[in-house]
Amino acid sequence: MSRKIEQVNELLKDKLAHLVSREIPLDNGLITVIYVKTSPDLKYAKITVSILPEKFAGTALERLRKQSGFFSQIIRKETRLRKVPKFNWVLDTTEKEAAEIEKVFREIEKER
Repeated sequence: MSRKIEQVNELLKDKLAHLVSREIPLDNGLITVIYVKTSPDLKYAKITVSILPEKFAGTALERLRKQSGFFSQIIRKETRLRKVPKFNWVLDTTEKEAAEIEKVFREIEKER
C-alpha cells in the first residue's frame, strides 16, 4: 500500500470517527470506526465500524449510509482532498466471532 493511500485512510478514519460521534448519536450505544481501506484509485473507501450493542447494528448502518453524502461534503470542506471517495460502510463482526469461539472453548472445557 502506498504512503499516500495510508495517509488518506488515516485522515478519513479520524474525520469519520469525529463526524459519526457528533452526527449519529446512539442512546446507550456506541459506533466506532475500526479502519478505513481506500481503493488505489481513491474512488472507493471501505469503512469498517463496530456497533455496540449489536441490536443497534442494522439501524446504525442504515443511518451511516444515509449520511454518507453529508459526511463527504464536510470532509471535502475540511481537508485538501481533491476527491472524496465513495463510502461503503461495513459492520465489523470480529467481536461476535470471538464470543462464539470463546463459547466453544468453554463447552470443550466443560466436557473434560
